[in-house]
Amino acid sequence: MKIGITSQNFRTITGHAGRTRRFLIYEVDPGSDEIRELKRLDLPREMAMHAYRGTDPHPIEALDILITGGCGQGFMNRLGMSGVRVYVTGEEDPLRAVRRLLAGEPLPPPAPHDHTPH
Repeated sequence: MKIGITSQNFRTITGHAGRTRRFLIYEVDPGSDEIRELKRLDLPREMAMHAYRGTDPHPIEALDILITGGCGQGFMNRLGMSGVRVYVTGEEDPLRAVRRLLAGEPLPPPAPHDHTPH
């Protein structure tokens, strides 16, 4: 199973998934609890999901799960059509989030996000 984490700093789970270009990619073998970091994606600006209009599948569409600090329903729907399950959380530690998912534990909800113009 391949699990991606939106992480603009490659240390914590960050939000704005549609604009994120940096992802931690982990792999977990079936029946195992060993989590291996496969790679770190650092995509060019035009590869952010919000802007991507390519004909080939986006690299994160190859994941089984994506964990993010925040995203819109359109982003979730788009990845859902590729079979990617999206989890939105307030958890900041990538490995802790993956471990909780693997253990069947719920992830903490994200902090409220204010879309009100200032």
